[in-house]
Parts: sequence; structure tokens; C-alpha cells
Amino acid sequence: MARINGGEMVVRALEREEVHNVFALHGGHLDAIFGACREHGLRVIDTRHEQAAAHMADGWARATGRPGVAMVTAGPGVTDAVTGVANAYLDAIPMILIGGRSPLLDDELLPLQGGIDQVALMRPITKWAHSVTHVERIPEFVAMAFRQATSGRPGPVFLEIPIDVLFARAEEEKVPFPQNYRPKAPAGPSAAALKQALEWLSEAERPAILAGGGVWFAQAAQALTEFAELTHTPVMANAKARGSISEEHPLCFGAFGAIHPAAHQRRGNRSADLVILLGTRIGLQTGGRNSLIPSDARVIQVDIEPEEIGRGRSIELGIVADCGEFLRQAIAAARGHKFNDHQAWIEQLTAMRAGQRSKWDDAMKTERPIHPARMAREVVQALAPDAIVAADGGETAAWMANAFRARQPGCFLSHGYLGCLGIGIPFALAAKTAHPTRQVVCVIGDGSVGLNFAEFDTAVRHNLPVTVIINNDMQWGMSKHGQDLAWGPGNAIATELGVVHYERAAEGLGAHGEFVEKAEQIAPALRRAFNSGRAACVNIMTDPGVIEPGTLAMYSAFSGGRPPKTAAKAGEAAVEENKSGETMLPYYGKRKID
Repeated sequence: MARINGGEMVVRALEREEVHNVFALHGGHLDAIFGACREHGLRVIDTRHEQAAAHMADGWARATGRPGVAMVTAGPGVTDAVTGVANAYLDAIPMILIGGRSPLLDDELLPLQGGIDQVALMRPITKWAHSVTHVERIPEFVAMAFRQATSGRPGPVFLEIPIDVLFARAEEEKVPFPQNYRPKAPAGPSAAALKQALEWLSEAERPAILAGGGVWFAQAAQALTEFAELTHTPVMANAKARGSISEEHPLCFGAFGAIHPAAHQRRGNRSADLVILLGTRIGLQTGGRNSLIPSDARVIQVDIEPEEIGRGRSIELGIVADCGEFLRQAIAAARGHKFNDHQAWIEQLTAMRAGQRSKWDDAMKTERPIHPARMAREVVQALAPDAIVAADGGETAAWMANAFRARQPGCFLSHGYLGCLGIGIPFALAAKTAHPTRQVVCVIGDGSVGLNFAEFDTAVRHNLPVTVIINNDMQWGMSKHGQDLAWGPGNAIATELGVVHYERAAEGLGAHGEFVEKAEQIAPALRRAFNSGRAACVNIMTDPGVIEPGTLAMYSAFSGGRPPKTAAKAGEAAVEENKSGETMLPYYGKRKID
């Protein structure tokens, strides 16, 4: 009778979950799994840092709507992955982290890469964390990990497998592989709740849907678009849900800020009178002191988790349901209702959207220094219609978020509640792994790019031709601008980076490199990068004096509205003109950058 080891069991269990790619960094504790991956043809994308492997599993889920899998070795492998897991946890992203462990037999004997309680370490930042102590139960626990990661509110899980358990063998016929361990149908809304929601929607003059990750992970993008069209309801989306309704659609109005009462009041208009929170938790923008939701609006919250209903604010109607099932039932029921066309409200939002999109038109006239808004627009204009963008960096991500138009879900991957820098390149590599025929770019700040720069090597070794575009303002932009605003120019500390030729470092790792100083050079450089057929680095020198509006807003919030101490208007102080009219930039001076 054949005997199989724990590594074989893991890979067979992954195959049952239709997993064909895993992200990992090698460690001997996991060799039984790696050997089985080789035998089964399961692709292993091995990284240069465990944090990147965890970020890639996270990025895979964001780009596909399905859980990603990462594997790391015991001890420092697990601790290195903590940031990636925490990032997924705060954003409710389904991923599975499999961690090696020192032998059970050596407990309390201070073994190499042991001596810490890894499950306890992971428990606060995962939905579920467990250690396997019997080899024949490995398939059961792998199945349990996937069920935990994808059921209810999604999230990361951690499965620890000690090396002596993983390398142990059991008779193949005696190893059970679970089947039918998920519900056959998603949870739906009650008839009464659905009836009430549609009645309020038919009464509303200015309704809005705020869509979140619950829509994407329920694979409900098409249903969202159909429901919005049927009820003439405008839609806004957070980063995880962008593209769930195309941002070229006349009913899509970008981010949640579109219903901020202040934006409407400045124009003498009223904001939303009914808000449907659809698969988005109440948090940074939707609850507490900084809520964008008008205080006098009715709020309907649809969430798969009962505990999320009413977090941080009162809710007029809470509906516990899968977003996809809610939309399907709502579409069927809505066909019997009459809805206002909300024409005035939609025209109001359309005008605001047009103003937002034209806000930085003047930046397109600048050649050198390159305005970051122009950098972002030039990138967007060069992209294929189905391109995937990973945006990373405090201000850089905001510039890209403003310029990009998401036409389908999973095509804009960026920051969440952790505010974690360094996600960009791993997210892009994961997206390219998932969608090898689509164009994938990472737009990243010169601060963020340093965190996982070595993954250019991963991109080259695994033939993942992503293009990394660096918004290089020679500083940790958001931090440096915050210091300038608070303390005045010339008082910065620990925020200046200077001129760094990242493209040369990328070339040293086997990538294509481009260095850009003038705006007119951006498009040709991007074409060469895209056509190189390799991973590429386009290093674009941008104006360090331009402050992204979000930084100004945060400064105002934290300073109690006190005026900045900058000598000139915010965003203009760092650029001065010499007598010949040449632009002089900090760190540049008049010297040529070679």
C-alpha cells in the first residue's frame, strides 16, 4: 500500500482548491511541499523576501477575487510575513499563509528557527490560525483554512505545519480528503428587509451606493451595474471595488468622497438623502468624526457579517446578506417598482466629476520639473484598456487614483487601512501571474520602491514582465511635505532621499531601465519599456514641491486648521526660478543629472 508524506497531502489539497500558483521563499522546513509542487507541476513563484510573498498572495486575491497562497519557512520566515498578513487582515482579503515550524519533538529544547509561538503571533492578525499535529489530518486542515478564508467576511488565515509532521508518511488510502465543506448557496436578505430597502430607494431623490470589497469577492460586479441601471442609482467605490462598475459608466462617480456634504454645499446643492453601504465596512470615511455620509441621510447597510452592522454609527436598516445574493434578489424585486430617474442629482454629480477630472489640466503644460499629475496622466494615456495598475506610495498612489479609470474589477490595486508601503511590486507580480496576457504596471514612489526592490529579480527569473514606474521626487513625499507644512522649509529630517538611479539598479537585476527628466520623454520611455518584453523600471524625476491635496487635508486635520509655516503657498515653496528663467530644484541645482 502506497505511503505519502505531508507535502504530497498539501499539494493535493491545494489542487482540489484549483490553486495552480503559490508564492514562497525557500526554507528546508517546507521541502516536502516544494518536492510535491515539482512533481505535480504546481508553479512556485519564489521571492527575495517573505514579506513580498505574503503581499503577492494578498495581491493575487485583489486581482482575481480568489484566495492567494503563500508559503514561508519557520521562525524568521513567519515573522517576515507578518506585515503582509496584517495588511490583508485589515482589508478583509482572503489568503492562506502556510508556515513551517520546528519539530514537535524538539519543543522546549530551543531548536533552530523555533522557540516562538507562531500561532499566537498570527492569531491577532488572522481570521483563524492553527497548527497541525498529525500528518493524516493535513488535508482536513488545508480545507478548513480555505473555508475560513472565504466564508463570511474574507480574511487571511495561518496554517502551521511542524517539519516532523510534514515529512511524516501515512497510508494513502487512510488519508481523508474533505469534500462538500462549503454552503451550496450564499446567505440572502429577508423578504421584509429587501422590501423596505426598495421602498426607501423608490422614495429617495438623491440615492447613492457605496460599494466595497464585499461586491468584488461575491463576484457581483455585473449585478451591481444592472441594479444601478435599473434603479438609476449613482455608484461610488472604494479601492477594492473600483471597476465593479466601469468608471466610464455614466452612473459611476469615483470614490466615496463624491457625496461629501461640503463639496455639494459649496455649490449650493444638497448631498445624498439615501446611502446604501454595499459590502463596505464603516470606518475611515464612512463613520466617526470624519464620515463623508450626510448626517441627515438614511443609511442602509448590507454586509455578510452581522457584527459589522452599525459599527461606529447608527444604521436605519441593516441587512445581513452576501452582496451578490442581495443584488440578485433586489434586481428581481425591483422590476415591480417604479424609480425616479434622479436626473438632477446625476447631473449634479456629473458636473462635480468633470471638475475633478479637469482639476489638473494646467499640469499638462509643464515640461520640467514634471508635475506628478502630468506623470500620472501620461502613464494612464499609455496604458492598454484592460491594464492592471498597482499604485504604491503616500502621494503617488493618490495621484494615480485620481488619474486612472478602472473599467473592470481587480484592475486597480492599492493601499488600505494599514497604509502599508512596499505593496506595489509584489501586487503587480501577483497580478501578472494571474493575468499573464494583460499589461501590468506598478506606479510607485521613490520611498516605497526601496522596500521590495529586490523583487525585480523575482520578476526577471519568473518571466513576469511588469513595468515599474517610479514617481521620483527625491524624498518621502508625504512625510517631507508634512514637515515643510508644520515646520517650514529647510527643517526636514529623515525624509530626504536625493537623486537615485533606480533604473540602473534594476538593470543590474536584469530589467530594462529608463531615466526620464522631461515630460515629453515619458511616453517614448513607456513605449520602450512595454515593448522590451522584460520587467522594466522607468525612473521619472518629478517636482518635489507639489503637494498632493490629501496631504494638505491631513495636515489641516491634525493641526486644527492652523496655516502652514511655508514661506510661499503650499506646493510652490520648493521650486525657485533663477535669473535666466531656468528651473532650479532641490538636489538638482543647475548641474546635469548623469
